[in-house]
Amino acid sequence: MRKNIVAGNWKMHKTQKETVALLEEIIAQQTNTNAELIVAPTFVNLAKAVEITQGKGITVAAQNMHQAEGGAFTGEIAASMLTDIGVNTVILGHSERRAYFHESDALLASKVDTALKHDMRVIFCFGEELKDRQNDNHFNVVEYQLRDGLFHIDKKDWTNIVLAYEPVWAIGTGETASPDQAQEMHKFIRTLVEKVYGFDIADALTILYGGSVKPENAKEIFSKPDVDGGLIGGAALKAADFIAIAKGF
Repeated sequence: MRKNIVAGNWKMHKTQKETVALLEEIIAQQTNTNAELIVAPTFVNLAKAVEITQGKGITVAAQNMHQAEGGAFTGEIAASMLTDIGVNTVILGHSERRAYFHESDALLASKVDTALKHDMRVIFCFGEELKDRQNDNHFNVVEYQLRDGLFHIDKKDWTNIVLAYEPVWAIGTGETASPDQAQEMHKFIRTLVEKVYGFDIADALTILYGGSVKPENAKEIFSKPDVDGGLIGGAALKAADFIAIAKGF
C-alpha cells in the first residue's frame, strides 16, 4: 500500500530551543492529517527531536550521513550513530548536497548501501537543473541519477526506499513545477521503476515532490495520481504551514 508522506527538511535552521518550540507546535496542530509526518532537524538536535516526538506519530530523519561505518572522517556522522539515538530514516542525495558538496551518483549509491545495511529508510532525492529542462533533457537526467545511484539495490530493499523528485530550478526560487509537470515526471519515474523492478514495487513506491510546495498549492499537487506527498523546505519551518500542507491530502 502506497504511503502518503509530508517530510520537512529543516536544513541549517533552528537552535535546540527553537527546535523544541517548533516540534511542540507541530504536535499540537497535527490532528486530521492523512499523511506520515517526517521532520529532519540538524544533527545536533536529532536526539532531542526523537525524545520530544516519542509516541506522537512523527518520524525524525537525518539530513545526511556518511557511507563509512566509522573512522577518521572528521565532522561526519555514521549510520550506527543515527540508529543508536532512534533515527532510522535518512535523506540522501538532496540537490544541495549534490551541488555544494559535489556528491556524485556513485557516492550516493555507497551511502544508500550503508543505510540499507542498517535497515534505515532512505528518502532518495534527485532532479534536473533549469538548463536540463530548457534543453528537454530532464527525463534523461532523472533516469541516469536513479540508475546510477539506486538501481543496483535488490528488490527486497525497495520497502525501505522513498523517492523525492526535486526540480532544482523550483527549490527556494518561488518557482514551482505545475501540477501537470509534477505528475508527468512522477509517472515517468514510476514507469521507469516498473520496467526495472516490476509493477508491484513501482505501484507501492512513495514518490514525493520537492519543489516549493506551499499551503496554497499542496492540495492540487497532491491530487495527482503519482504524487504521494512532498519534501518541504522553507514552509516546514512554520508549524501552521507544514500542517496545512499535510492537510492537502
